[in-house]
Amino acid sequence: MNIRNLYLYLFSFIGLLIAIFGAVQLVDLALNTFVFPDADTYGDYPRFPSEYAEDLSAAEQAEYEGRLAEFAEVEQRRNRQRQLSSSLSMLVVGIPLYLYHWRTITREKGKGDD
Repeated sequence: MNIRNLYLYLFSFIGLLIAIFGAVQLVDLALNTFVFPDADTYGDYPRFPSEYAEDLSAAEQAEYEGRLAEFAEVEQRRNRQRQLSSSLSMLVVGIPLYLYHWRTITREKGKGDD
């Protein structure tokens, strides 16, 4: 086996691994979003310390809790978007890397058989 073939197989393997990791992340994102929606839900931030809680009215406490819930939803959506972006970028890089090198390998093997 020469250096060129080693290079082609190595980069074909690396491209395949990147594509697999990207696909795994996409499946993970889909499962977390649609099947297990609580899997990526984290607890609330700590409430106001007790010394400040006395100064808040019930309406202010309810508003604060509503803002916390809204913040948690926005942060969860951002995390999903980050994961989707990462997964898609792995697929966009990994699949062409794999396909180019693998096609080159098969083309060269076809020429060698003649």
